[in-house]
Amino acid sequence: MLPHVTLTLARGPDFPDGSVDRGYEIDAPLGAGGELDPALWREMRDLCRVRRFWLGEPNRDGRLVHRQGGFGGGTWLIDYDDRTTDDDEPGYKLGSHRFVEGEYVSIRDDGIMRTFRVSHVRLS
Repeated sequence: MLPHVTLTLARGPDFPDGSVDRGYEIDAPLGAGGELDPALWREMRDLCRVRRFWLGEPNRDGRLVHRQGGFGGGTWLIDYDDRTTDDDEPGYKLGSHRFVEGEYVSIRDDGIMRTFRVSHVRLS
C-alpha cells in the first residue's frame, strides 16, 4: 500500500489563515525521505489516487501522474480526466519536495498557484 498524504490549504491572499476544509488526499508513491518516487509510481500508478476537497464544492477524484520532461526530468500533476489536459493541476517542482508533515508544496489549482501544507502522512 502507498502512504496516504493529506494536504491542506496554507495561508495566502484568498485565505489569510489557510483552510483545513480545502486540499487534497493523495495515495502517493513516496521514497524513504518522503519524496515522490517515479520508479515506484511506474509500478503502482493505478493506485496513485487523488481526492480534491474544497468547502462548498463537490469532491473531485483523479490520479497522480508523472510525465517525462520538466524540472528535474519529470512533471507531477493531478489528472481528473485522461481524455483532456484542460483539467490537469500541475505541481510546482513536486519531484524536489518532501511529503512529510509540516512541509509545503504548491499546486496549480483551478489556474491559480496555491500553497498547501502537508498536514498528515499515514502509512498503510
